[in-house]
Amino acid sequence: MPRVQGVDLGPAPPEDRATRIQLGVGSITAHRPEIAAGIGMAMAAITTSGTLSPRLIELIRLRIAFHNQCRSCMAIRYANAVEDGVDEDLVCSLEKPQESDDLSPAERAALGFADLFATDHLAIDDNVYDHLRQYFTEGELVEIGLNCALDVGMGRLAATWRVTDDLPERFRDTDGQVTPWGGDGVVVPAIARRDPGAARPSARAGERTIAG
Repeated sequence: MPRVQGVDLGPAPPEDRATRIQLGVGSITAHRPEIAAGIGMAMAAITTSGTLSPRLIELIRLRIAFHNQCRSCMAIRYANAVEDGVDEDLVCSLEKPQESDDLSPAERAALGFADLFATDHLAIDDNVYDHLRQYFTEGELVEIGLNCALDVGMGRLAATWRVTDDLPERFRDTDGQVTPWGGDGVVVPAIARRDPGAARPSARAGERTIAG
C-alpha cells in the first residue's frame, strides 16, 4: 500500500496494468491537481519541444531511476522510447553503460553526466561539460540537465511514496535493491512530440511527471 493515499480516480480494467500504474501515482498528485498540472506542463515542454531523442531521454530516466531506487519509475517504459529502439536488451546495457557497445559515445557521455548528477553532482566540473560538448549543443546540454533534474527530484519523491501494488512482481520488492534491467518492463503511453506550429499539448498529470 502506498505511504500517501490517493484520490479515487475510478477503476482501471484489471488487464490494463499500464493504466493502473499511472492511476496509482496520478491519484496521489490529484490531491493538488493544479500543481500536478503545472509540473506536467513542464515535462510536456521538455518531452515534446526538445531536440533530444526519446531513446536518450528514456536511457537517462531509467539510469537515474536505478540510483533513486524508484520502483514505479524502473518498471515502466515509455511507448515513444520503445518505438525509438529502447528494448529490454538495450535497457540491460544500463547496468554498465560505460562498457556497453550498444550505446553510442554520445549516449555514454550523457549517462555519465546523469550518474554524477544523481550521485555526486558537485563532481560535475568543466571537464565533464567539455566532454559533453563533443556531442551536444549548448541547448542540448540544458535539455539533458533539465531531464536529470526532474528525473532525480520526481523519482526520489515517487520512491518515498512506494506505489508498487500494480507493478510486476520483482519491482514490488521493497527490501533489496531492484534494477530496471532484467525484464518485465511495462509499456505506458507518452506525450507525443509536437510540430513547431502546433498548439501547446496538454499534460496528463502524473503521466511522466511523477511515475518517473
